[in-house]
Amino acid sequence: MLLFRKDDVRPMKNVALGCLLSALVVFVAAPASAQLELPASSPSAKVAQEVGVTSISIDYSSPGVKGRKVWGDLVPWDKPWRSGANQATKITFSHDVTFGGKAVPAGTYSIVTLPSQKGWKVMLNKELGLFSTAAQYAPANDVATVSATTAAIPSRERLTYVFSNTTEDSTSLDLEWEKLRVSVPIKTDTATLAKANIEKASKASASEHAQAARYVADSTKDYVTALKLADASVAMDSNWFNQWVRADILARDGKFAEARKAAQISWDLGEKDPNFFFKAQVSKALADWKNK
Repeated sequence: MLLFRKDDVRPMKNVALGCLLSALVVFVAAPASAQLELPASSPSAKVAQEVGVTSISIDYSSPGVKGRKVWGDLVPWDKPWRSGANQATKITFSHDVTFGGKAVPAGTYSIVTLPSQKGWKVMLNKELGLFSTAAQYAPANDVATVSATTAAIPSRERLTYVFSNTTEDSTSLDLEWEKLRVSVPIKTDTATLAKANIEKASKASASEHAQAARYVADSTKDYVTALKLADASVAMDSNWFNQWVRADILARDGKFAEARKAAQISWDLGEKDPNFFFKAQVSKALADWKNK
């Protein structure tokens, strides 16, 4: 027979209470180490576009219409607006551009807009921390103030930035929300930038010289300059690619006899290279230029 002292036996209700308290401690402590993930009311977004050799990107937060009246209510008329939610929308240019006709240096700026029924204004501002446009926006920090064009569009629930009508020298920055599009043209001096890059490549690799030769031949039709670049590439390292670039330039300039010689060299070198990805073009050129 086992004997227990009275003080050795705990009532069952005390044991149950202890277990409950331990469970509550675990339950309460768990959120301290975990993060509650919920959908953002205005999710962050980013869009980027290459215009020639210039990179342009937009960072913004995208509010929704959510059944509200946007223009003239949620976004008041004739008051500076941060052009998005949370904090000011930011635009970054890797090179100098022309924004709505105004010269803007490379850099990052806040986009501030002045919505109006009489016509929109768009400003690029040096202050990047505009959480409250009305309190923090200072026109003295603007680097450009331009007029924007507006157009009606099909309904768009979330504010969205879009680059449209992009060429090697220009693009359109479009803000679209609700049933309105606001647009500002952006232009770059791609030819000047490319020329500067080519000049910097005077000590560059054979591959870069060949690429520069193709660009000049394609964009400016200056076959004399293009051929000099191709010749420099060949002098550094003769390979099937730069010999083909040289052949193509000579053919464009009507010098088919020289072009065929270069194409033949390209063919002979390419046959030894598993990455001869212009093989079909070189073969066709040798046949086409035979009697020219």
